[in-house]
Parts: sequence; C-alpha cells; structure tokens
Amino acid sequence: MIKKILCAALLLGCFLQPQAQTPQPVKQLLNAPYMKGATFSIVVKDLQDGKTVYNYDGDREVSPASVLKTVATATALEILGDDYRFPTSLEYDGSIKEGVLNGNLYIKGSGDPSLGSAHFAPNRNAYTPAKNKFVPEWIAALKKAGIRKIAGAVVSDERIFDTEGASIKWLREDMGNYYAPGSYGVSVFDNMYKLYLKSGAAGNRPVVTGTEPELPGVRFTNYLKAAPVSSDSAYIIGAPLAGERYLYGVVPANRERYVLKGDIPDPALFLAEYLTGCLEREGIAVGKEPTCYRIESEAGRWKTVERKTIITTYSPTLKEIVGVTNHVSHNLFADALVKTVGLQYTPRKNEVISSFGRGVRVVAAHWDRKGLDVFPLRMHDGSGLAPADKVSAEFIADLLVYMATKSDYAEAFIESLPQAGIEGSVRNFLKGSGLQGKARLKSGGITGVRSYAGYITKDGKRYAVAVFSNNYACSMSEMTRGLEKLLLQLF
Repeated sequence: MIKKILCAALLLGCFLQPQAQTPQPVKQLLNAPYMKGATFSIVVKDLQDGKTVYNYDGDREVSPASVLKTVATATALEILGDDYRFPTSLEYDGSIKEGVLNGNLYIKGSGDPSLGSAHFAPNRNAYTPAKNKFVPEWIAALKKAGIRKIAGAVVSDERIFDTEGASIKWLREDMGNYYAPGSYGVSVFDNMYKLYLKSGAAGNRPVVTGTEPELPGVRFTNYLKAAPVSSDSAYIIGAPLAGERYLYGVVPANRERYVLKGDIPDPALFLAEYLTGCLEREGIAVGKEPTCYRIESEAGRWKTVERKTIITTYSPTLKEIVGVTNHVSHNLFADALVKTVGLQYTPRKNEVISSFGRGVRVVAAHWDRKGLDVFPLRMHDGSGLAPADKVSAEFIADLLVYMATKSDYAEAFIESLPQAGIEGSVRNFLKGSGLQGKARLKSGGITGVRSYAGYITKDGKRYAVAVFSNNYACSMSEMTRGLEKLLLQLF
C-alpha cells in the first residue's frame, strides 16, 4: 500500500495530504461506527529523505498517552548522553570518634529513578526489595569508615527535585496506584510496594496481612470486597506524600495471599526509614528518628553544613534506563528523565532544583533549536499520564526522523523501542503478521486514547510512523485491532 501511495503522490506532483487523497484503509477506519466523533491522525515519513509519505490531520493536537515517552527519552539522550549515570551518595556531617558518628547520615539524591529497581535485577520476577545490592554496599562502607553508631539521624536529601512528585494534571483515580508513582529527588524500588491480602469468602472484606517492603506510617482504609471472580478490579487511592491509602473494588474470593500494588507515598522518607531499620539490624544504632529534607525544611530545621562522602552508588547507563522506559512503558523513569533535563533550566544563579515545569521548558527549547515545530507540544509530565498532554502526529514523526537520521544517539533510541509482536508493551501487537519483528513501536493507552509511534521496515525501506486515535467509542482492545489492521493494510 505504501508503494501505491508513493506512486499516487508522484502522479499528483505533491506529497499526499488528506485533502488530496485518503487511502482506502484510512477511510474504512474512519467509517467504523466507533470512530464517529473521534479524533484521528497519522503521519508516515520516509527516513531516507525525511519526506512525508502520508499525512492525515497530522497537525491536529492529540493526547499521546505513553507515546509521550518517546519525547522524554529522546530528549534525555540528546542532552545527557547515553552513558550518563545518576549518582546517589551516602554522606555525613559532624565527626567520627571511637566508632560514633556525631552527626547525621545523609542519602544525597540526584533524581535517580532506578535505585533498587526490579528491572535491573538478574531475575526480575524473583526480585524483592530485600534482595537489593546497594544497602549492603552502603553498610559495608559505613563499617569500613569506622562507624558503629550514629548519634544523629538518617536523612534523605531529595531537594534536587521539587515536591510535586505527581503532576497536578493527573487523574485522581491514578494517584496511589503502582503505575503512577511520584518522581522525587530520592526514589527507590520503583517507588512501588506490594500489598498482601487474605480475601476470604465471597461477600467478605479481605484482610490486609502486610506490605513488601514494610511501610511505617502508612495506613490503609479498606473498602474491598471478595467476590467469585478470577481477577481483581481493585485499586489503591492516595495523595502524594500522604500516609493514608484507600482500598476500593473487588478481589477474587478464597485467596490466601492475593497481591495488589501501590506507590510508595514518600520515597525519600521511606528510604531513610528503610536504611535506619537495616542499620539497626546490623548492630549500628541510630540515635534519632529518620527524616528528609522536606520535613526538616518545613519545620525550619534544615541547615546547610559541610558533608563528606562515604560511598557513591551509580545507576545503570541512561541507554539502559531509556531501554526499560520504552520497553515496559515505565512512567516513573520517564517523569524523572523530564525533571532531570530540567536541571539545565537555571533562571537564577546557582539554582539546581527541577520540576515538571522546568523540564518541559528544556524539552521544548531543545527541539525548537533542532528545527522542529514545538507549538503542538504541550507537556505536563514525561509519562503521558496527564490527559492534558498534547502533541501532533507531525511533531512526533519529525522527532522520530531526527533521532534516526541526525542524532548521535540513534542506535540507543531506536533499540529502546520494543519490536512489535515480540517484546515489551507491543509483544502482542502485529503478532503473527508480516510486520512482526519489522516494526519498533512505542504504544500509548489511557481512557479514550490509543496511539503508536516508531519505525517500520518494509521492502528494505524504513519509515517513521505516528498514529493517534482519541475519543473513540469502543474498547481499547477493539481500537487496537483497528489500528493494527490499518498498519497492515498501509504496509
């Protein structure tokens, strides 16, 4: 079909535009009952020359959902480089005398979203927080430094990012769930915990039996019900930084151990608490309660003092982090990347704090310098969770062309996109078709949004593709099948 479109374009003496010719596959999709009132756009570009093969309503602003991660990851690679690593340092103030640290122990964060992440464990499915490697390394370094007791507290220093971990544009129903964790200056264990339930008989209220890791200070209000179902329709709701979590919905009855997942409300404070517990189990007493920058600064107790570094833990490379971000659609990683590039935004001298807002400004400025039209780019995060996020198919296609043909990090970016029909979030998309393994695509999906963007290879030619459907009147699975059929007909 692409060959036919190209031939038609040559005959017309211009690039195909929707007003010039609409291919039959697009007409068929648009005529589907569930597309009445929907917004649809698609742009296809030839990577060899960057020219447009097809454009249907490509300038229209659409909600991208997780396709926005292509923007976050591409920008991070461009600005930070694929070998960038996030540092997290263990520091102290005061002095060490006769095995006693007369001061505080600090966890100095740099915004690393991957500290203790299951996605970098040798066996992700068998990984638990207790199997992390960094805490034993930290404790060994403390002992090597001669510290056997801490008179002060373990303090997380998360101030490199602001306290808006979750975008104010996110939906309430997302906040508290594992897939929507806040991004902070200190993050750990994917900012996620497992909640264990004993469900009991149908009609009963399941019993909360514990969490992994343990969450001191987090309280659960339980409105769950057990029912004769095979899977749950349950969710955890709670505000960022707040200790209250509310459980709603239905879980399968008669399960001895049923698992729900939620977000760690305050990762910086949690890690200070977690490390304190680990130290005390190793026989290193800690004199004061664990705390973090937010709590201390709000109480007027934060002081800037000289600190010394005991050990620094480095993240995997940015190439690896970007690979996970796009393969599994990791929201935390994408949001942290936007905030990290936001550190380049320094309107006031010596200011290093970053936020979603500053990250978005840096993203837009970068692509504007590269010659892309950034007017349709309206970001509120890096993950695409905010329904208010907007892009155009034209902008995404142009970004894809740039990353494949002009970027120094083309290989890292292209390989970060999963192969359709084989792996990651598109392992079932185009599966068993002629495009299986020949397309690298980032998928996107939130309520009323289905989208794909990436690269397709056909007959030795490579194309950049961006396709979006918003406000359709069917299930997401039906919309997915519709877009799958469209791509197979076009290619």
